[in-house]
Amino acid sequence: MNGTRARLVPPGVGIYAVDTLVEELFGYLPRTDQRRWAHVYLRGLVLTEGKKSMRRLAESVSASPTAWYSLQQFINSSPWEWEPARDALTRWVEERSSVRAWTLTPVALPKRGDHSVGVHQRFVPSTGRRLNCQLGIALFLSCPGANFPVDWRLFLPRQWTDDSELRQRARIPKTESFQPQWKHMLDLVESMVARTSSPAVPVVADMSDATDFGELTSRLGDTGRDFIVAVHPRQLAPGAGNVRERAWSRRTAAVTGADGRFRQAQVLSTLTRRQTGEQRTYRLFTELDPAGRPGSQVWLTNLVHHRLDELLELTRLHISSAITADLMDGNYGLLDFAGRSFPAWHHHMTMASAAYTHMRLAHAAYPMEPLLAGQRSA
Repeated sequence: MNGTRARLVPPGVGIYAVDTLVEELFGYLPRTDQRRWAHVYLRGLVLTEGKKSMRRLAESVSASPTAWYSLQQFINSSPWEWEPARDALTRWVEERSSVRAWTLTPVALPKRGDHSVGVHQRFVPSTGRRLNCQLGIALFLSCPGANFPVDWRLFLPRQWTDDSELRQRARIPKTESFQPQWKHMLDLVESMVARTSSPAVPVVADMSDATDFGELTSRLGDTGRDFIVAVHPRQLAPGAGNVRERAWSRRTAAVTGADGRFRQAQVLSTLTRRQTGEQRTYRLFTELDPAGRPGSQVWLTNLVHHRLDELLELTRLHISSAITADLMDGNYGLLDFAGRSFPAWHHHMTMASAAYTHMRLAHAAYPMEPLLAGQRSA
């Protein structure tokens, strides 16, 4: 996935704040050397420009010729739990921002070869082609103008979960089994419910490349969670999934444009009934393009009494979270990471999330989200 590349902050800014964040996020690590290398790795992600190999990270922040090896050991071999750091990162964000939604975004990470844990072939809609990649699923705390990645799941195809040799090689825990995309998303939501102290907010999820969106929406509905889910139009053909539609109507809604000003958007909208144990009413809607054609994405929501402009603003969080993932690709080494094991993947994603969140919150005066300029490259 090729993202917009942008310098986030001037080099050398905010190192003391990194020290403070490391203490808050990784102070639970039992060993002094683990806490020290967490600090070095995070500083390396913040300061290293270009490719973020272990050697380049080490060279950016340490004069020791063996620092790269220690960093590699910390990420790939050191047995530390990542969940406490993600809990602390969630609290750190919630204390400093106004969370408007939990946004669930699949992130394809192209890979060469077949050794990286979870790597497989799949069609990636954002690229329009089939890729050899890992699929991470991120939960972002979405706020006005910013998205903060605080939790991740790694999609493991059956060839990885059913092969004992691959499991052993990638150090996949016994507790991990094949889970469809909707189940990973539901697990992320349930984990967030357990760790957050903030009021309930809607879930915004991208299920546009999956066929089982009904499982996610019904489970979210069962727990009383508000949601708005992107689905592919073919999944909502007449009669698909027991959906019964009323007539579509053309509506006008006011949304914030790329320049920060309000503009008028044309929307097709309808109410539907879906049989999921009990009959529930949802709203389907899609934004029309300038030529008046329906968009490539349809949204399904249980927020049937909300204004369309409010719903459209929530859909923008899905777009901006994908852009955030692109930025993390370019600036925090999501694609540069070469670790092959399951723990190493989660270690790195935790560190990359902390680095991005630090720079986004500690230096909010610096523009970072190209969404505001309407920029995104596929």
